[in-house]
Amino acid sequence: MKGLIIVHNDNEDLEVVGTRDLLVRAGFDMTMATFGETLDVRLAYGTKIKIDSFMSGLNRKEYDFVVIPGGKFVKNTVDDDHEIKDLVTEFYQEGKLVAAICAGPRFLGQAGLLDNKRFTAFTGTQSDMPKGYYHPDEKAVTDKNIITARGAGAVHDFAYEITYYLKGEHHAKALLKSILY
Repeated sequence: MKGLIIVHNDNEDLEVVGTRDLLVRAGFDMTMATFGETLDVRLAYGTKIKIDSFMSGLNRKEYDFVVIPGGKFVKNTVDDDHEIKDLVTEFYQEGKLVAAICAGPRFLGQAGLLDNKRFTAFTGTQSDMPKGYYHPDEKAVTDKNIITARGAGAVHDFAYEITYYLKGEHHAKALLKSILY
């Protein structure tokens, strides 16, 4: 199975690198992609990484799911964004998994994807999801083909939920066992 993780400058380091790492360990083929202008990215706490591809160079139909990390990037772009909102809407409408962590669910909320759905997110960002059911004490929440997680401290739970949803409980438990969680 192939997954996209959308990455830009000022995304939360752990939510990008940790989520990608855990999903690769779980056997997913992960591609880091950007709508930005460069493949060289500096994450929120200074980690420098090279992104695999520009979104314009990818065939979205080849991917089974998409992951949207949070961080300062979201705060700085979400209100004017259309690319990420269009991407998550497309995946959602095709019945593909859409996963977002920390402030990343704000894109889903503004796209209307969390209306009448259970979700969690970084405290304070739930204002973009006024018609959803916010669960601030849950680390990760699955509602149909949407998985949300609370923040960097929930990366393991987030990757577990994604793996559980796509590959089942056996694979999800094996992932956590492999890292001595």
